[in-house]
Amino acid sequence: MEGNNVDAELNEQLRKLQAKYDAMGQDLSSYLDGLLYSDFLTYWDYIHLDTLLSLQSPKTQFPDEKVFIMYHQITELYFQLILHELKQITEKENPEEKFFIDRLDRVVRYFRHLEDSFDIMVKGMERDQFLKFRMALLPASGFQSAQYRLIEIYSTDMINLVNANERATVQTDDIARLLEKLYWRSGATELASGKKTLTLQQFEQKYMRDFYDTGVKLKDRNLRKIFTKYFMASPRREEIVSKLRELDTLSNVLWPLAHLKSAGHYLHKDPEDIKATGGTNWQKYLPPRFKRIIFFPELWTEKEKEEWGKAAFVHETDY
Repeated sequence: MEGNNVDAELNEQLRKLQAKYDAMGQDLSSYLDGLLYSDFLTYWDYIHLDTLLSLQSPKTQFPDEKVFIMYHQITELYFQLILHELKQITEKENPEEKFFIDRLDRVVRYFRHLEDSFDIMVKGMERDQFLKFRMALLPASGFQSAQYRLIEIYSTDMINLVNANERATVQTDDIARLLEKLYWRSGATELASGKKTLTLQQFEQKYMRDFYDTGVKLKDRNLRKIFTKYFMASPRREEIVSKLRELDTLSNVLWPLAHLKSAGHYLHKDPEDIKATGGTNWQKYLPPRFKRIIFFPELWTEKEKEEWGKAAFVHETDY
């Protein structure tokens, strides 16, 4: 009796497969032959484990450089996860409330892990090793993470990514002009001359076209626009606002402060600060209270915006 049930289930599955492949003009029998001859999938082949573990290529003999490489690779994978969710949100027509909240939950969860993981950088390497192997990495810099810049563009209107002291005078929705004023570009200027660093020149040459195209595509479809269009009057508005505020805090306060804590630990040396790789101006670029990048400004009070990052900065630098 049990065997007959199994046969019936298999026949039904075959019927469905036949219908699927007929609709595509394909021969089901040929695909079944392929299944018959193919090998079983293994875990290591599925995730390309051998390739993954071969992607660390230190430039020096210092053991902790491998920690540095792997942590940044892990970070970029988390950024890819975040972008994966943001792309789903921004590409879905008429997104439902549950879909929006579930994907937003995922983005926040990934950022929590990122913020919590940064002690690997702060406590997980010997300072003397870092200060030596870092010189072999010039002019590369974590500043050159294009995925993080894309996360910003996916999250908010580009005017909110313009230098805080220039937003009032930049009265335009032209993406090309706004790109010229993005806050991070001033963070990669030479400390002495104010000229673009080689780090910034390389970055712009490789990615600015991608940033422009993404900015145009998301001009009316970024996360902030999706929220204001579909969920301002949502029955679960309070819950959504709480998650958007947490995303704002994680991305624009706690994550930069984690970087600042790491930079302070390795690069601060009395009586002066050591230059970052690539010559980026990390003392002014990283503190959120200076740049005041806020994805969802309408969700914060004027006092909260005025004091953006100050309380967290005091807490994080007390070490």
